[in-house]
Amino acid sequence: MSVDETSDEAASPLGEALAEFARHLGAERGLSPHTLRAYLGDLQDLSGYCATIGLTGPQELDVAVLRAWLARQHALGRSRATLARRTAAVRAFTGHLHRRGLIPDDPGVLLGTPKRGRDLPTVITQEQAGRLLDTVDATGPAGLRDLAVLELLYGTGIRVSELCGLDVDDLDTVRRTARVLGKGGKERTVPMGEPAARAVQDWLRAGRPALATEDSGPALFLGTRGGRLHPTSARRIVHDRIAEVGDVPDLAPHGLRHSAATHLLEGGADLRSVQEILGHASLQTTQLYTHVSAERLKQVHRQAHPRAAD
Repeated sequence: MSVDETSDEAASPLGEALAEFARHLGAERGLSPHTLRAYLGDLQDLSGYCATIGLTGPQELDVAVLRAWLARQHALGRSRATLARRTAAVRAFTGHLHRRGLIPDDPGVLLGTPKRGRDLPTVITQEQAGRLLDTVDATGPAGLRDLAVLELLYGTGIRVSELCGLDVDDLDTVRRTARVLGKGGKERTVPMGEPAARAVQDWLRAGRPALATEDSGPALFLGTRGGRLHPTSARRIVHDRIAEVGDVPDLAPHGLRHSAATHLLEGGADLRSVQEILGHASLQTTQLYTHVSAERLKQVHRQAHPRAAD
């Protein structure tokens, strides 16, 4: 919905106030078109709600009306993120009305802000990870590459962009470490297990030479035409190989990273070490995986404990 469309629909004092606020948002606050559309859509919904309960003027807006509208949004299944944005839009609107003298008090300041929920990442179990990696068809150059890609993503927890940026010399298969260039150009060394090191060695010995061309350069992983493997291709490899296994949830490469972090913590790794392995700038980001582990433990408890349902 555009500012002009909002202006055309102004057929009541509240509608006129909304149209004027739309012009204010577009001209004075410099919001992005996306945010402007979202705010105006939220407020148009509020205006429609007010019309259904017989309110036509901005002076009739009070905290009870606003809370009732937000409660209706919640009952309709709106997400926490949507509720938080709609609360922000209403606060901006009522604050503007108060500053313009159209309402004596600002009811928006009395609204609480819904906390944005953070979805827990989807992870696979350790058994599912083992089944995936143990059943990959590693015949031929592409098969050897795909197995090495999966083993490294899960075995090190690195990002798909980091994986595709690896050069041959970045891996030390003897010491079983990888030198990774992460976000912000920060370099870190991550450990990898024996299966990952073995898969990479097999790829380097019997797979990469078959795909390499004069233009391959030092890239560790190559596409079918010999160029550096692109993250899009790596994502397709993960999806396709998981689909071949069956009974394993479909994951993107980041899902294997989530799974690796969760399994490290489930195995007793300390949070700070996992932070270093993943390359997180903040420990708070890594703490998300402790909630994943707790959810998994609760699930096991619910399924196995005789009094879990009490």
